[in-house]
Amino acid sequence: MGRKKNTPTDRQFTLAHVRQREHISPSFVRLTLGGLEDLVPRGHDHWCRLFFAREGQDALQLPTRTSEIGWYLQYLATPKVRRPWVRAYTVREVRPDVGEVDIDFVIHQDDAGGLGPAAKFALAANPGDRVGFLDQGIAFSPDHPHDWTLLVGDETALPALAGISAELPQTARGIAIIEVPTAGDRQEFQVPPAMDVRWIHRDEAAGDTGRPGQLALAALKETAPLDGAVHAHLIGESGLATGARRHLVQEWGVPKSHVDFVGYWRHGRPATT
Repeated sequence: MGRKKNTPTDRQFTLAHVRQREHISPSFVRLTLGGLEDLVPRGHDHWCRLFFAREGQDALQLPTRTSEIGWYLQYLATPKVRRPWVRAYTVREVRPDVGEVDIDFVIHQDDAGGLGPAAKFALAANPGDRVGFLDQGIAFSPDHPHDWTLLVGDETALPALAGISAELPQTARGIAIIEVPTAGDRQEFQVPPAMDVRWIHRDEAAGDTGRPGQLALAALKETAPLDGAVHAHLIGESGLATGARRHLVQEWGVPKSHVDFVGYWRHGRPATT
């Protein structure tokens, strides 16, 4: 599943550069990217696509088309020896006055014990290293009246959930369930006073926790809904997103139109582009 998109029409590919690398917690590396003076801060879960050079590539060859279908078709038509890696990330913070953004990279190994191209880039990044940047807008855009907000996600969803929470009205109420690898990966972010944030640390769970996101799903199944209509935003590992949606629809009786769910990634199935 791809993200639901509210894609800007005035975007362009930008060749950004690394300004700083910081290992902010056991499972997260934060890169500060510069050269983005024209980027418009959009709040919520403002996301982008990042393009990284493959091994052996001397320079990034970015698409020239910017329409959602056009750039991807052009990308696929590029021979792999010149085609960069591309991954989707949520912007953690935008500082338009200095043309900077912060991007948080989750550092976790795949089933074979290796790292994906984005994690490798983040761990080895030095000031001046280049990365392609394409603004994708926001995905969190409720289009129905609701009385409270439900947010559920794993570590890959943490930047998005933090951004959404910070943009909610101070009068908003709701529940956020966030699963992270360790207690050290928790982050402080702004939330309305009536938003109940529930953290789950995988390393503290008894026994084999299985695929990431399943503890958050189990916690959701033990949660009683608040009164009134809900808007739910369920993001992260595919099994978490689809399982949470199924629970809300079948057990809580939530209309499907009141549930946004996006599988950012699939455990055991690394992206190939």
